[in-house]
Amino acid sequence: MSTLRVTAERLVVLEHPNADALELAQVGLYRAVVAKGVYRTGDYAVYVPEQAVLPDELIEELGLTGKLAGSKANRVKAVRLRGELSQGVVCRPTALADTDLAAAAERGEDFAELLGIVKWQPPVPTSMSGDVVSAPDLLPWVDIENLKRYPDVFEPGEPVVLTEKLHGTCCLVTYVAATGEVQVSSKGIGAQGLALVEDGRNLYWRVVRAYDIPAVAARLAERLGAERVGIFGEVFGEGVQDLTYGVSARTERPGYAAFDMSAMVGGRLNWLAATELLDGELPLVPELWRGPFDAETVLAHAQGRETHSGRELHVREGVVVRAATERWSPVTGGRAIAKVVGDAYLTRKGGTEYE
Repeated sequence: MSTLRVTAERLVVLEHPNADALELAQVGLYRAVVAKGVYRTGDYAVYVPEQAVLPDELIEELGLTGKLAGSKANRVKAVRLRGELSQGVVCRPTALADTDLAAAAERGEDFAELLGIVKWQPPVPTSMSGDVVSAPDLLPWVDIENLKRYPDVFEPGEPVVLTEKLHGTCCLVTYVAATGEVQVSSKGIGAQGLALVEDGRNLYWRVVRAYDIPAVAARLAERLGAERVGIFGEVFGEGVQDLTYGVSARTERPGYAAFDMSAMVGGRLNWLAATELLDGELPLVPELWRGPFDAETVLAHAQGRETHSGRELHVREGVVVRAATERWSPVTGGRAIAKVVGDAYLTRKGGTEYE
């Protein structure tokens, strides 16, 4: 999941092609359906992104009672309104009536706490949980921001690589060269600096042993002269999420595909190309395209059917795009990496979003 920020944004207002009383307010490359005539291009308003959980008072004020997602109808989720995808909520809450939104946008001010908005935390199934221990040496995964929110992460024409985003759960493995210790965690648990105690019933540890990931990490640590190596992969299949890729996670060898890796060398963290270092060692997420960055090309690749199974069994979750040469991005203050999620995936029925 990306980080949750509720910010003031400059709008570009577009015509809704299928509704006379509605328009589209564009923020970055996101579009949210709004009532016609409320906003004009150049206006500033507050943008509440997907996966935000709103307090009851704000829901009532915005006229969204019964219209949001989740068991409590309080979570922002992508929907189609008269045929157009609407992602997020554009509004001007009364709590910010005296706020200069243009100035707030310039400062990048975050209104989440003031408005009582929090980030939705997906549930954790029993097979993905377990006893935990402190893991200060764990190499964590990073939150990837959405390209639609930050379209300037990449320069036009910059060489990039697109890989398919698989719908599963992120497995973090850290190998400590000096001791041979292996730390295994999930994205959510790892973000707390914790690792899972080994348990044969735990999904992540089953994957780690089934694919002998520690042995792969040990070989890479020796090759790179690294103190620690982190391997990050997606665990998927029936019993994990609603998209299965034709695999059952209940078998001895659940679905797994590595998508990234890092190494601590000389006390410095380096992000490395999994496709180069792990090819032939572990299954990899499919590479879909590489070439000069163009936003429309990336958005187009996020749509369609999955390719991992080789049978196009269901919708594609989306894509991850990263700079062909690893670099830091001043736009996000982190790695030059972003994601785009497919429209059909966002609006599918009965989807699961376990962490």
